[in-house]
Amino acid sequence: MNAVVAAVLIMLVLSLCRIHVVVALIIGAVSGGLLAGLSLEDTINAFNAGLGGGATVALSYATLGAFAVAIGKSGLAHALADKALALVGRQNDGQAATGIRYLIIGLLLAIAVSSQNVLPIHIAFIPLVVPPLLYVMARLKLDRRLVACVLAFGLITPYMFLPIGFGGIYLKEILLANVADNGVDATDLNVMTAMALPALGMLVGLLIAVFFSYRGERAYDLEVIAHTERVDVRYSPKTLVMALIAIAVAFVVQLWLDSMILGALAGFVLFNLSGVVKWKEADDLFTEGMKMLAMIGFIMIAANGFAEVMRQTGEIATLVESSVAAIGDSKGLAALLMLAVGLLITMGIGSSFSTIPIIAALYVPLALQLGFSPMAIVALVGTAGALGDAGSPASDSTLGPTAGLNADGQHNHIWDTVVPTFLHYNLPLLAFGWLAAMVL
Repeated sequence: MNAVVAAVLIMLVLSLCRIHVVVALIIGAVSGGLLAGLSLEDTINAFNAGLGGGATVALSYATLGAFAVAIGKSGLAHALADKALALVGRQNDGQAATGIRYLIIGLLLAIAVSSQNVLPIHIAFIPLVVPPLLYVMARLKLDRRLVACVLAFGLITPYMFLPIGFGGIYLKEILLANVADNGVDATDLNVMTAMALPALGMLVGLLIAVFFSYRGERAYDLEVIAHTERVDVRYSPKTLVMALIAIAVAFVVQLWLDSMILGALAGFVLFNLSGVVKWKEADDLFTEGMKMLAMIGFIMIAANGFAEVMRQTGEIATLVESSVAAIGDSKGLAALLMLAVGLLITMGIGSSFSTIPIIAALYVPLALQLGFSPMAIVALVGTAGALGDAGSPASDSTLGPTAGLNADGQHNHIWDTVVPTFLHYNLPLLAFGWLAAMVL
């Protein structure tokens, strides 16, 4: 068996068996390296060499976590939760409760989408907004698997369709740049047109999750949530206004200096200067915030180590070449196999942004040889990169939702986030990505 396939399968099986994701990534990476013929020393060296690639992202998440805790201290999220709870208390019938359920779903979807472009803080909003809403969700018996799917849609679809914010990085700086570097003239190509069908596949998955799969009720222990999350947080018009100002400052600094770290720090310092966060509490608050997203940072670091070992084995190219041998001249089969390999690679690496440079160098020459149009090639590579972002145990698009939804210990990362998002997004994305490659 190909070493990359074996490593990813080992990592996924261990994760499904509830082995911690970091441990699963390390064991998978070592197994893949040894199966590929690397020595244990070379495998460990490759893993260590890849760790640095995730350090910046990890530090960004840690500082964003501290900023999120400071916003939580202002009471902004609790004010939102209190308003929602008041609505729940006034509900007179099941129809009203259903309306509130959809109001919460729509609100979380809007925040998730805007976190990729309007206020590009990515997953840092989740531990801030979601935990205070857990009590309300439980009162409504809202299935958290549905919320995980809604959040994953908002975290993934904007960057793979809208060329602004994180989408500008993914579509322009990574996708179009790598496709052009490998021989495709993408000068006048409309990337939104190329990715419209794959994005439609994501929308289909979301609608299935909302109106079919998880529309029923699911019970959660209200007492556990009450002891975990319903902590009284005092807030006033002043603290709420300062929270909005701090968010605006963080946004401006981030765009100005192109640094998520400095933007989050600027917002945190403003909370200190305004008195919302007292100076004597600042150190403990910052530490608490870093711990909140530290696990995600460590998983992202480990995922980069895993990815580097996979690159060092040289068997990613072998995997694609063996797929080519089975393709022949069939464009339909070629598109399907390329998407499937992209899914496998991203599932292991956990980052669609990191997957594109790997697969573009291998897919573009093959696609050109088989006669795919430039638009189809962009759709194929872009979809292959995004495939697996939902449903990967090591992806921040699944780790983020779990960080918020499991604040009270009643939401399992693998079975309540990874598996539902895999089924509802990767399968439609495979179908619609293949359709885009064939019709464009």
